[in-house]
Amino acid sequence: MTIPVMIPWLGEEEAEAAAEAVRSGWIAQGPRVAAFEQAFAEHLGVPHAVAVSSCTTALHLALIGAGVGPGDEVVVPSFSFIATANAVTYVGAVPVFADVDPADGNLTPATVEPLLTDRTRAVIAVDQGGVPVDLAALRALADPRGITVVEDAACAAGSTYRGAPAGRGAALAAYSFHPRKLLTTGEGGMVTCQDAAVAARLRRLREHGMSVSAAERHASAGGAAVLETYDEIGFNHRMTDIQAAIGLVQLRKLPALVERRRALAERYRALLAPLTAAGARLVADPPHGTTNQQSCWLLLPDGFPVSRGDLLGKLAAAGISARRGIMAAHLEAPYAGSARVPLPVTEHLTRNSLILPLYHSLTEQQQDQVAAALLGAAG
Repeated sequence: MTIPVMIPWLGEEEAEAAAEAVRSGWIAQGPRVAAFEQAFAEHLGVPHAVAVSSCTTALHLALIGAGVGPGDEVVVPSFSFIATANAVTYVGAVPVFADVDPADGNLTPATVEPLLTDRTRAVIAVDQGGVPVDLAALRALADPRGITVVEDAACAAGSTYRGAPAGRGAALAAYSFHPRKLLTTGEGGMVTCQDAAVAARLRRLREHGMSVSAAERHASAGGAAVLETYDEIGFNHRMTDIQAAIGLVQLRKLPALVERRRALAERYRALLAPLTAAGARLVADPPHGTTNQQSCWLLLPDGFPVSRGDLLGKLAAAGISARRGIMAAHLEAPYAGSARVPLPVTEHLTRNSLILPLYHSLTEQQQDQVAAALLGAAG
């Protein structure tokens, strides 16, 4: 493919930061992880950030922090990567699939409320494709019922909600640093939270439930003065110092990256105006915030001249890599038949959308090529 769907913005600064971590001799979870956590928390304006191995493990720990366990129910969008639902099953709870708003693909109180029961312990609100969910509206529904809203901000680093970074207002939020995301550490994730006791517990749980971290032990006198205990079953959800070193560089570049991607998305909007005039739609900012344009997804109208699958094939033939739209978890084998209510918006969005190439180094010439291929396929 001559035009990929995504290329991370990585360079010599990240390479040197990783090399410095290697040369230091400390490559597992250590001082750079702690520095990354502090920098990320300061960027968001939250009290606590806990670095982990992926957003999936971040969601896993966030649900534990919210007190979700066997027999509980958690309302989630089916219109999300399957990890959102999987994290619920990891803690023994039941994912209950809700439909989403047709404009932005996110949960709303109207789609969530009919699914609440006396077993509902949490709602996972996804910032789908980087579009910020209306968190305050969901919390107004959930908080009086004692239900925790966990924000799945996997795609939302650099997005804003009511003028603040997306995720700041959540009791617990989870972020992804996968290469498809704006801020990447290769793999990796972060849990943010408001409560110091919860943050301390999550730090223990990510390291097998160890009462004293390896870094703290090694910082003591020869490592022999501190003896750890294991007071509950934990996990190996740690981030490495090599990843964190890269993350610190990426975090500094995030504002410039968001600015560039938003500019490219606006240029797509102009180039594809004939498609939008015919009913196609590029996902845009919601009234309550701004998207980082992590995914530039195009929704095709009913009656489009070619199917989504055929369109992807035509783009591939033109040397352009695009992707199907966001998946519907309830249509995949592990959750088939589990939806309690019809999910027509979810199924429409997942069937008729595709993700266009968008990355920092995308050139105007390449954008013109993508637009020409789309317009040509539409006749």
